[in-house]
Amino acid sequence: MKSIVVLAVSATLSVGVLAQSAPAAKPAPKAAAAPDEHAKKDITRHRAMAAAHEAAAKCLEAGKDEETCQKELQAACKGLAIGKYCGMRHEH
Repeated sequence: MKSIVVLAVSATLSVGVLAQSAPAAKPAPKAAAAPDEHAKKDITRHRAMAAAHEAAAKCLEAGKDEETCQKELQAACKGLAIGKYCGMRHEH
Protein backbone atom coordinates (compact mmCIF):
# COMPACT_ATOMS: atom_id res chain seq x y z
CA MET A 1 0.00 0.00 0.00
CA LYS A 2 2.86 2.32 0.90
CA SER A 3 4.48 1.74 -2.50
CA ILE A 4 1.21 2.62 -4.29
CA VAL A 5 1.00 5.93 -2.39
CA VAL A 6 4.65 6.72 -3.20
CA LEU A 7 4.05 5.85 -6.85
CA ALA A 8 0.92 8.05 -6.99
CA VAL A 9 2.77 10.99 -5.39
CA SER A 10 5.69 10.55 -7.81
CA ALA A 11 3.38 10.49 -10.79
CA THR A 12 1.58 13.61 -9.59
CA LEU A 13 4.86 15.47 -9.08
CA SER A 14 6.13 14.38 -12.51
CA VAL A 15 3.01 15.72 -14.21
CA GLY A 16 3.37 19.01 -12.34
CA VAL A 17 7.01 19.38 -13.39
CA LEU A 18 6.16 18.60 -17.01
CA ALA A 19 3.34 21.11 -17.00
CA GLN A 20 5.67 23.81 -15.68
CA SER A 21 8.37 23.11 -18.27
CA ALA A 22 5.99 23.04 -21.25
CA PRO A 23 6.46 26.07 -23.53
CA ALA A 24 3.82 28.76 -23.25
CA ALA A 25 1.48 29.14 -26.17
CA LYS A 26 2.44 31.99 -28.49
CA PRO A 27 -0.13 34.73 -28.91
CA ALA A 28 -1.84 34.88 -32.28
CA PRO A 29 -0.11 37.28 -34.69
CA LYS A 30 -1.80 40.61 -35.20
CA ALA A 31 -3.41 41.19 -38.55
CA ALA A 32 -1.46 43.59 -40.73
CA ALA A 33 -3.09 46.95 -41.21
CA ALA A 34 -4.01 47.89 -44.76
CA PRO A 35 -1.52 50.35 -46.25
CA ASP A 36 -2.55 54.00 -46.34
CA GLU A 37 -2.48 56.10 -49.53
CA HIS A 38 1.15 57.19 -49.01
CA ALA A 39 2.25 53.56 -48.58
CA LYS A 40 0.29 52.51 -51.67
CA LYS A 41 2.10 55.16 -53.72
CA ASP A 42 5.46 53.97 -52.35
CA ILE A 43 4.59 50.38 -53.24
CA THR A 44 3.72 51.38 -56.79
CA ARG A 45 6.93 53.42 -57.10
CA HIS A 46 9.10 50.57 -55.79
CA ARG A 47 7.53 48.14 -58.25
CA ALA A 48 8.13 50.55 -61.13
CA MET A 49 11.79 50.99 -60.09
CA ALA A 50 12.18 47.22 -59.82
CA ALA A 51 10.74 46.77 -63.33
CA ALA A 52 13.15 49.40 -64.68
CA HIS A 53 16.11 47.67 -63.05
CA GLU A 54 14.96 44.28 -64.34
CA ALA A 55 14.81 45.74 -67.84
CA ALA A 56 18.34 47.13 -67.40
CA ALA A 57 19.59 43.71 -66.32
CA LYS A 58 17.97 42.08 -69.35
CA CYS A 59 19.52 44.77 -71.55
CA LEU A 60 22.99 43.86 -70.26
CA GLU A 61 22.23 40.13 -70.59
CA ALA A 62 21.31 40.72 -74.23
CA GLY A 63 24.87 41.91 -74.81
CA LYS A 64 24.16 45.61 -75.19
CA ASP A 65 26.83 47.97 -73.89
CA GLU A 66 26.51 49.50 -70.43
CA GLU A 67 26.08 53.05 -71.75
CA THR A 68 23.03 52.06 -73.82
CA CYS A 69 21.46 50.15 -70.92
CA GLN A 70 22.16 53.04 -68.54
CA LYS A 71 20.41 55.48 -70.89
CA GLU A 72 17.39 53.16 -71.11
CA LEU A 73 17.30 52.89 -67.31
CA GLN A 74 17.47 56.66 -66.91
CA ALA A 75 14.62 57.11 -69.41
CA ALA A 76 12.48 54.50 -67.63
CA CYS A 77 13.10 56.18 -64.28
CA LYS A 78 12.56 59.79 -65.31
CA GLY A 79 10.33 61.37 -62.67
CA LEU A 80 10.24 58.14 -60.67
CA ALA A 81 13.31 58.33 -58.45
CA ILE A 82 15.90 60.86 -57.36
CA GLY A 83 19.24 60.77 -59.11
CA LYS A 84 20.41 59.31 -62.38
CA TYR A 85 20.58 55.74 -61.02
CA CYS A 86 16.84 55.34 -60.41
CA GLY A 87 17.14 55.29 -56.66
CA MET A 88 19.95 52.72 -56.70
CA ARG A 89 23.64 53.36 -56.81
CA HIS A 90 26.35 50.70 -56.78
CA GLU A 91 30.02 50.41 -57.54
CA HIS A 92 31.43 50.05 -61.04
